[in-house]
Amino acid sequence: MRRPLPLLLAALVALVLAPPSAQAAAPGFAVAYQTIPGEGGTPLKAFVVTPTGRGSGPFPLLVLPSSWGVNNIEYVGAAARLAYESGYSVISYTSRGFHDSAGEIDVAGPDTVADVSRVIDWGLAHAGGDPARIGVGGISYGAGQSLLAAARDPRIKAVTALSTWTDLGRSLYPNETVSAQAVELLLAAGKLTGRPGPVLREAEAAYREGRFADVLPISPPRSPASHVSSIKAAVLIGNAWNDGLFAPGQLTDFFGALSGPKRLMLSPGDHATAELFGAAGLPNEIWTSVGRWFDRYVKGEENGVERELPVQVKPNNGGGWRSYPSWAAVTARTEAVALSADRIGAGWPTIAESGVVLVSGALQGFLRLPVGVSTPLVDRGAAAVWRGPVQWSAGSVSGTPKAHLTVTPGAARTTLYAYLYEVNALGSGALITHKPVTLTGTATRAVDVELEPVVWNVAAGNRLVLVVDTVDARYQGSSAIGSSVAFGAGSWLEVPRG
Repeated sequence: MRRPLPLLLAALVALVLAPPSAQAAAPGFAVAYQTIPGEGGTPLKAFVVTPTGRGSGPFPLLVLPSSWGVNNIEYVGAAARLAYESGYSVISYTSRGFHDSAGEIDVAGPDTVADVSRVIDWGLAHAGGDPARIGVGGISYGAGQSLLAAARDPRIKAVTALSTWTDLGRSLYPNETVSAQAVELLLAAGKLTGRPGPVLREAEAAYREGRFADVLPISPPRSPASHVSSIKAAVLIGNAWNDGLFAPGQLTDFFGALSGPKRLMLSPGDHATAELFGAAGLPNEIWTSVGRWFDRYVKGEENGVERELPVQVKPNNGGGWRSYPSWAAVTARTEAVALSADRIGAGWPTIAESGVVLVSGALQGFLRLPVGVSTPLVDRGAAAVWRGPVQWSAGSVSGTPKAHLTVTPGAARTTLYAYLYEVNALGSGALITHKPVTLTGTATRAVDVELEPVVWNVAAGNRLVLVVDTVDARYQGSSAIGSSVAFGAGSWLEVPRG
């Protein structure tokens, strides 16, 4: 009889990581493929990795829901390492509605979140789990589920949320601008690997009909930010600066609102790239931190994690980790750069772009290849370009840059894209950060645009350049060809410095 691919992969992981047979009495692990009843009895398929050679338990229990479009093999490598090295009982399961698990995709709805608690119940009864030592975590969809479950299930002592969202609407509809590449990617993956439920089908219909605002009511109950006061577990958040699905601005605000033990780790990369290899059980600094976090707040080991500074960031264009007592402390001071008046035509693309979701951030993270631009070639008729002074000594952009713009749109609805670049003497620029904003109406108004948070090293002799245009392929904008946008006096760029 043919074995399912997940079983074959799990067997390979077990073969690679298992201790030699001569050491059979030494600590090891066992892998089993199980069916676990989720909320309402819905069958969820899972790999259950339990420690061996450590007695009969009970063992600290970790529950890891799978990412969007990914099955239960996702964390088996990490689970085997956690069981073998630290004695955890770990359950890696396929989220409801995807692959071999039953049910329909409800976009982290009540049933999906309740599944986390039902898997915990099963782990306590059948996997030697200790009811006093429970942790949950995951990547992307699994991370969001874990945060939402922690707000509802007081048994959860610790959460590790990697590449997570905390505000679903803010992630996919930033400043009333649809993040179209991200939405299309999620919809395609959902239909290809799972069974969309009514909520997802209705959301797609509204999106296709240009009614994305009608999707927003599903966001608050599915956003951990709406339930942050109920989260008492110790929370570790790890994300990438260039995450094309869940950008870091939502995370820094959420992190500040958490009241319990917490850690924020931001590093180069795109969605799920920084922690990718660690999930397979390979050496990875993010998963090393995950293990230490669970050891401290699930197992109760005195490993010093609680004495370390809670905010750890790695500059997006190279350099080691930097530690701070809070997100606000990442910024030591701010500088204001005045922006002159300008007028541009709307609806025409320029070479200023934010890049491609998953691809551009991954190139930045793995190869230090940023999204580039030649600023002399940016069409001044379709984009406003403001050049800051040359920085004669090295420095950094450290925090959340803000553009204060006095704007007069020429159409009923206009989308602006703000890009901040580091530019050398030849005009060649590297994208530091960006942000869209969609404006309604033609009245003159002051617009404050918070670009995405970043830590970026600026080389001596280079300058910062702000570009604002009206078209970006990553987003579904609203700028009409033939209209115009005027930027008046009294505008400035606020640059956070480290």
